[in-house]
Amino acid sequence: MMMCSRLHPSLPHLLSLRLLGTAATRTVVKQPDILSATLAFKDPSAFRVKSLGELLRALGIFRLCSFPVLVNNSGKLMSVARALLGRRGFSLLLRPTVYAQFVAGENEQEISQSMEKMSLLGLRPMLAVPIEEDLGESTGEKRYNDNMEAMLECVRISHSNAWSKDPMMQLKITALINPELCVKLTTLIAQQPYDLDLLVRAMDGEQINFPGLDESEVAHFLCSLQRLNKIAEASVNKVRVLVDAEYTYMNPALSLVTMAMMKKFNKDGAWIWNTYQCYLKESRSLLLEALSQSKNEGFCLGVKLVRGAYMDKERKLAEKQGLLDPVHKSWEDTNDSYNGSMSVMLEAISQKPERYKIIVATHNEESVRRAAQRMEELGIDRDGGSVCFGQLLGMCDHVSLTLAKEGYAVYKSVPYGTVDDTLPYLVRRAQENRTVLQGIRKERDLLRKELFRRMGLRRGSQ
Repeated sequence: MMMCSRLHPSLPHLLSLRLLGTAATRTVVKQPDILSATLAFKDPSAFRVKSLGELLRALGIFRLCSFPVLVNNSGKLMSVARALLGRRGFSLLLRPTVYAQFVAGENEQEISQSMEKMSLLGLRPMLAVPIEEDLGESTGEKRYNDNMEAMLECVRISHSNAWSKDPMMQLKITALINPELCVKLTTLIAQQPYDLDLLVRAMDGEQINFPGLDESEVAHFLCSLQRLNKIAEASVNKVRVLVDAEYTYMNPALSLVTMAMMKKFNKDGAWIWNTYQCYLKESRSLLLEALSQSKNEGFCLGVKLVRGAYMDKERKLAEKQGLLDPVHKSWEDTNDSYNGSMSVMLEAISQKPERYKIIVATHNEESVRRAAQRMEELGIDRDGGSVCFGQLLGMCDHVSLTLAKEGYAVYKSVPYGTVDDTLPYLVRRAQENRTVLQGIRKERDLLRKELFRRMGLRRGSQ
């Protein structure tokens, strides 16, 4: 990802030192013993809020997800099942199982029921319309306008129900802009960066001529920017919009557009957020650049911090094109990247909580504990609005529920839609998160303990 203007090479390092250097002058409020006990995530009582059916469903699905051959071939297997069972039969099979585990529902009534239950557990929704495109999948201006209407409906649903304060939603820019254009923009801005003001003026409806684009590309880009503008206008002061990162071959363009939205709409608060993928080697420098740019341009910065989801494809693409692998070589390097970027953001937040926000979007327990510990040391409120945590719906509930119980702001990424609409999303998430799905032995063990406890209580009462 690349911003519209390049920083001097020394600035990220200096900014990092300036942000991190303030820790020594702060009053440290350490509570290591309390935190290590409360955030051990070993207590099966977190699952006492689940019904027996929910326990059994989660155990069954997580068991299936522990087999790599099933996860890696989930798309093919579901296609075969759909062909054999027919659309209705396949829906009847999927709805009470995988769909019910990972999707909120098909219509507003079903979504509301799921969200109300989530709210009772102290969790908050981050709704996601499961639509996006990759190269070769673009379908024309009408489809992009339809996607915009779906996202405007997501804003309305997120805001109109009293599920939680500070509602969030996720947005895929490639659902609104042709991916091929995003790739071309990435190439262009690497040679001659676009100024953010140029995009802001285009969002306002001015007929801008973007260097390097032909007439039809300019027309599409202008329409796309105005689609994003409508979504942002509808969400400001109501719903925080978290823009997802995607593939490295288009991320600089996505980041450019997101930063332009931030400049226009984040003057008094962080309503538009960008995502940083810490499995990428460049993620720290991109985050530091964003911090510097938000200061220079005078807008608030919202950050969704993730490890990343496109590792295999990124590596294969780099190898095929003879490029350097953009992904960290080891899991440990990715962890260091994530925890280091998280620390930089927490330092910035401790200085100006009204200007900087972060969602620690991870299933990694150690990173969660580190974030909580650093918040205590820096005196950052658990539910002050500047720091929150995020996990996927249907996964890592022992972490989400424990954090919520301890007073932290916790969001669940919540896709919704029909079985047909969400099927590509479910397959993609299964494949992108397979290392998480295959490594959830601890969650399975806790679910099993809670199940055995209930069975023991029932036997004891007979």
